[in-house]
Amino acid sequence: MKAGDARAMTDDQLADELIGLKKEQFNLRFQQATGQMENTARIRQVRRDIARIKTTQRSRAGSAAATEDAGK
Repeated sequence: MKAGDARAMTDDQLADELIGLKKEQFNLRFQQATGQMENTARIRQVRRDIARIKTTQRSRAGSAAATEDAGK
């Protein structure tokens, strides 16, 4: 996922994607612990995708708060 893809999603889509990525991260950790992991780079990709989504959510929350403060 690219940052542009995350910005194009709605808030609900971002939340759903975040839940899915956290589940995937959990499963990847178990695969790594049991020695069943084939693609070790996937852990890094998932971690970074989670960070991208959280950053997008945080920036939207910040801009919404700034807009709200400007209206007062």
